Amino acid sequence: MQECKIFISGQWRATSERLSVLNPYNNEPIGYTYLASEENIEEAICSATEAFKEMRTVPSYKRAEALQKIADGLKEKREEIARMITLESAKPITDARVEVARAVNTFTIASEEAKRIGGEFIPLDLMSGSEGRQGLTRRVPIGPIVGISPFNFPLNLVAHKVAPAIAAGNTIILKPAPKTPLTALMLAEIIASTDLPTGAVQVFSTTNMLAEKMVIDPRIKMLTFTGSAAVGWSLKEKCNKKRVLLELGGNAGVMIHSDADLAYAARRCVAGSFSYAGQVCISVQRIYIQAACYQSFLDRFLPQVESLIVGNPIDEKTNIPPMINLDAAKRVAAWIDEAVASGAKVLAGGQWVGSVMIPTVLANTTPAMKVNCEEIFGPVVTVSPYEHLNEAIAAVNQSPYGLQAGIFTRDIQAVFEAFEQTEVGGLIVNDVPTYRVDHMPYGGMKESGVGREGISYAIREMTELKLLALNLQSLSRC
Repeated sequence: MQECKIFISGQWRATSERLSVLNPYNNEPIGYTYLASEENIEEAICSATEAFKEMRTVPSYKRAEALQKIADGLKEKREEIARMITLESAKPITDARVEVARAVNTFTIASEEAKRIGGEFIPLDLMSGSEGRQGLTRRVPIGPIVGISPFNFPLNLVAHKVAPAIAAGNTIILKPAPKTPLTALMLAEIIASTDLPTGAVQVFSTTNMLAEKMVIDPRIKMLTFTGSAAVGWSLKEKCNKKRVLLELGGNAGVMIHSDADLAYAARRCVAGSFSYAGQVCISVQRIYIQAACYQSFLDRFLPQVESLIVGNPIDEKTNIPPMINLDAAKRVAAWIDEAVASGAKVLAGGQWVGSVMIPTVLANTTPAMKVNCEEIFGPVVTVSPYEHLNEAIAAVNQSPYGLQAGIFTRDIQAVFEAFEQTEVGGLIVNDVPTYRVDHMPYGGMKESGVGREGISYAIREMTELKLLALNLQSLSRC
């Protein structure tokens, strides 16, 4: 049992209320932290507000140095942190190591972006009466931010909130997911070793009620939230005029045209559908295959699905871990049963034992079934044939979500047709929509959220554009 105190005002604190953290694989306790009280949160907001006065004046090179030191610290402790990710989230250890590497990259990119937060020159003499006038713009930090992160990427999605906030010169209070707080507190230990102002970054768990109170506090200038659509949009309504960045759910669709490399498409769709038991917001949930190659694709796809190894996430050979808890597995199983009762056919999987869902492929589904129209967030994918590309695009768009989609084809015209017509934040060509690198713009349309992550894009969300308009002609008269 590892004790991890919460990090407030540059100090490690214990409170009267513990939060135990369980290993989803065997339900055994692995450690505990503490829940911040209302008094703790008030102190944290005051500390973040006071620290912002200094943080906004920290020069670019100092912010860059701090971010690089964090990246180096993560690299130094990469195996220890990867193991913690696996223990508290049940992410396979091989995937956990990739997440640590990505977080190192995220902080490294942020270190570079901290040096590039510039502005532009604007000629203002575009009409009579503005002779000799010129404009300059710059981006300025907005103030204290609250970040709320999910369980499925307990390090890198935390990094996507903390790193751009530091780069921009803001302070941030982070509330990690209650199922996976220990990884975030390990990151806080590394951040504490930097020369950032006291209170620049604070990390703690608390109740949902107190978190909501913290979010709507007028001293907090922005909320950056990754999680469920229902919670995200509810918080946005309560934030009134506060700036909000939401990265929410999805039920990503991928289109496979008959001219695609089917072996490659099948291999990538297996990874995109079932990595981390499908508990990824851009996990492949719906595969649309041109009728001419439908069976050929399935002949390649299904054997690979059935060969996936289910087991202990700490085992190097494991592909599919348990879901985050038993309730999540029960919900997914219920959706599968509901689809089958309405005529869907199970091509692979369909069984579950405890919190472990066997990778499942469903055919003969309809758009109205939950396995298609809602976010299943589990190791389940549906397959459907189409004749013409416009049918596949319409099917992808027949969703309340619009995060990312994928298309496999060699036809450049089909690529641009899909790019123009799919209602998503990103279209991934010749790969699955699960693809993401940490500097690209990332975010969705419709119920999938508002705003964009990706370090430079998140920095824009976390800064205000400020104009300086100069009347230089008046100076020449002096």
